[in-house]
Amino acid sequence: MASKTYVADIERGVYDIVNPEHHRFVVDKGLSEDIIREISREKGEPEWMLKFRLESLEIYKSKPVPTWGADLEDLDVENIVHYVRPDTDMKHSWDDVPEDIKETFDRLGIPEAEKHSLAGVGAQYDSEVVYHSVRADLLEKGVIYTDIETALREHEDIVKAYFMKLITNRDHKFSALHGAVWSGGSFVYVPEGVEVDFPLQSYFRLNAKGAGQFEHTLIIVEKGAKLHFIEGCSAPKYSVNNLHAGAVELFVKEDATLRYSTIENWSRNMYNLNTKRAAVDKNGKIEWVSGSFGSRVSMLYPMSILRGEGASSEFTGITFASTGQYLDTGTKVVHAAPNTRSVVNSKSISKSGGHAFYRGLLRVAKNAVDSKAVANCESLMLDNESKSDTVPIIEAYTDRVDIGHEAKIGRISDEAIFYLMSRGISEAEAKAMIVRGFVEPITKTLPLEYAVELNRLIELELEGTIG
Repeated sequence: MASKTYVADIERGVYDIVNPEHHRFVVDKGLSEDIIREISREKGEPEWMLKFRLESLEIYKSKPVPTWGADLEDLDVENIVHYVRPDTDMKHSWDDVPEDIKETFDRLGIPEAEKHSLAGVGAQYDSEVVYHSVRADLLEKGVIYTDIETALREHEDIVKAYFMKLITNRDHKFSALHGAVWSGGSFVYVPEGVEVDFPLQSYFRLNAKGAGQFEHTLIIVEKGAKLHFIEGCSAPKYSVNNLHAGAVELFVKEDATLRYSTIENWSRNMYNLNTKRAAVDKNGKIEWVSGSFGSRVSMLYPMSILRGEGASSEFTGITFASTGQYLDTGTKVVHAAPNTRSVVNSKSISKSGGHAFYRGLLRVAKNAVDSKAVANCESLMLDNESKSDTVPIIEAYTDRVDIGHEAKIGRISDEAIFYLMSRGISEAEAKAMIVRGFVEPITKTLPLEYAVELNRLIELELEGTIG
């Protein structure tokens, strides 16, 4: 196979600093039953989880690589290392984290954010969580926030009841791969009626060259409870492919509210093939806030299943595609009960030949009468080389539904640029101001520290490339 691995990347400062690799345990490249058994044995898992992993491996082998979206021809899973354990155990004090790993997260601002605006933090480095903390008052209220390996040991019954029930190992090839090699990730349980007043955050950093990260996030928000969960992801750039195929399963019970915010900032050697789903019960609400940056290829479509009467979903997303990038993103909403509501606001930016592709699915079941759905997709192209596509799929199996859809694709306005320049603003800054205004609906939904990070990522993408 001809190698097309290298994709020119921008200079991303702290995100691209690489640490020397110090591993306690690494499996061989590729996939085999022996490797799966090694991973499970290293983790000390119960027999049912090993059985699930081996079943997932067989399903993975039987399923074809998807051909309907991005080009995955150059992704060689047999050349990926699927499990890398860093040379540390999980710590609950930041001072106890190994210095090189601590410096990485310090540079990314994780501990600082925890001090100011977070109720708890998890930090994953390669395949394992290396740090976890949660406020004492939340523990007293019965909130569980830990890594999923600890949850599997200490709350096995809950994990077994929910793990890969919403995303199954039969859904597609990469959900099967995830089922076989998953490692790390977060577990959150919010008891009935408890409102977590500050966000929880997990940050995933992939440092190892030519490796994969397959974290599993499982969140259960019980009746009348409330939570904001933030997920951050990054990796330094290499000249070999890395793979991210995580899974996020969210269970929002009756009258509960969950906001799930993600800022993904992968380098451009990354294949980002993540799967995210939420099941929402009666009068529950899921809010997705999604920022997709970096990666060579992304295929990511967070899904809301509105299965209880009065359930609602709101999706707000921004995608930024540049040179050599094909970012195929969007969202899926299934209205499976009466009087359900959904709103989709998706924005994409493409420049320097990047390809931003919005792919959405809105399905209204026969019994979902008196439901309402609104989708608004806007695409902004910064030059003549870039591409932007919008493919919204709407399936309505009842006439008693109110559906609205609007899509706008256009270039940055020359008139607006001229107006700003006439006020003494440089062309580059004028364009940057317009882009910042374009994404403002996303940034205003984030806590201050993360809004600043999102704006910083946009500045990095724009720097030196327009004007």
